[in-house]
Order: sequence, then structure tokens, then C-alpha cells
Amino acid sequence: METELCAFSPEACRTAARAGVTRAELCASPYEGGTTPSAAAIRMARRVPNLRLSVMIRPRGGDFLYTDEEFRQMLEEVRFARECGADCVVAGLLTPDGRVDEERMARLVAEAGGMEVTFHRAFDMTRDCTEALEALVRAGCRRVLTSGGRNTAPEGLETIRTLVAAAAGRIEVMAGSGVRPANVLKIAGAGVDAVHFSARRTVESRMRFRNGAVSMGGIAGIPEYASVGTDEETIREILRRLA
Repeated sequence: METELCAFSPEACRTAARAGVTRAELCASPYEGGTTPSAAAIRMARRVPNLRLSVMIRPRGGDFLYTDEEFRQMLEEVRFARECGADCVVAGLLTPDGRVDEERMARLVAEAGGMEVTFHRAFDMTRDCTEALEALVRAGCRRVLTSGGRNTAPEGLETIRTLVAAAAGRIEVMAGSGVRPANVLKIAGAGVDAVHFSARRTVESRMRFRNGAVSMGGIAGIPEYASVGTDEETIREILRRLA
């Protein structure tokens, strides 16, 4: 059973390697569900030994319907990740009617060259998961990350089982969202090839002076004096349950 940590920093990648995780998916912008990390973060994460590295390719938050300019940016980001020695890139493109943008995904796969390509949870926003799975097989994706079309993998477990059967070894199915030590064995029991988790913890700021009247992003509910970290003990407990 492969394991993948959703990591929002090179430090989180080091934690993943220390705990024994197979692969880290490096992202930025946790409150947007993950976007492309910075060049420096990719380079630093690539230096972490004994860890396979996936790089998120997502130019912005929001939906997965991209302009031509955004798609060109994604191609550039794939090239950069390849030049940095990443093992995998993670992307997802949809059409306006909620189907996989198969033509563009095939172009990203071609640009990836020897890197693996994971189609992320844009998959869960498609109108028909079975149809979407076949499109990903044709496009040449190595794996799909899914919660079974629901908010969390435990909620979508029956659909995940159906997708594993439909994949029939042609594409890997990785379950993610809501994966915890208490449910990871049940999720693994669906026959998935890998599980994906973030093991998040809140890291409080060390700032003593705090201006509560200012929100840098202008969005209520996003903390100004806390950041997203990784709980190593949660990671280790997930791995213990899978052992």
C-alpha cells in the first residue's frame, strides 16, 4: 500500500520522509485546496532523501476550467517540475460540461515525459466518475486521486470500490480526503492502490503583537496568526495501522 502526504512545505516533506511515507504531494495554498508551489519550495523538497516527490500543477484556486493562458502556464510548470527532478506532477482539467478535458490532459502527460501524472480531485467534480476514469486511461494518467465523488473518502467508499473494479489495473486509484488513523484500514480495504492524507495540525504564530483589525486576504475565517502544519504522530499512526 503506497502512502502519500499532502505537504504544504519542504519541512512537511522532511517529516513525511522521516516517518516513512512513500511520496509527498507538494502544494501551496492549503485554504484553496492546493495550488502550484514556489520554485524554491520544489527545489528544497527535491533535496529531501528517501521520498518520492509529486508537484501540484494548479495555477489558481476555484474551478478546473482553465483559459488558454492558464494552460500554457501549467505546461511551463510541468516543464519546471521535470527539470527539478520531480517524480510526478498532479493536475486536473475539466470541460464546461463537467467532463475530463482529455485532449489537454494528454498534452500534459506528453509534457511530463518520464514523470508520472496524477489526476487530482477535480475528478470528484465530474458528472460521471466511470466516464471520467476511462478518459484518464486514454489520456495516459498513472493514477487518480478521488474521494468517490463525495466530500470525504469514507462517504464515497462504495463509489471508490466501483472505480477500483473498473480500473482493473489500467490506472491506479488513490483514495484521499478525510483519511484518518481510525478509518484508514476500511479505506484500504476497498482495494485502492494508495491512500492520501494531510495529517494537518494548526501551528500558532509566535507573534506577540497581533492586529485583529486587518485581514491580509480579506476573507473572513482564514486565520492570520496560524499556519497549516503536519502532525508526525498522526502520520506514524496511519502507517502503523496499514502495516
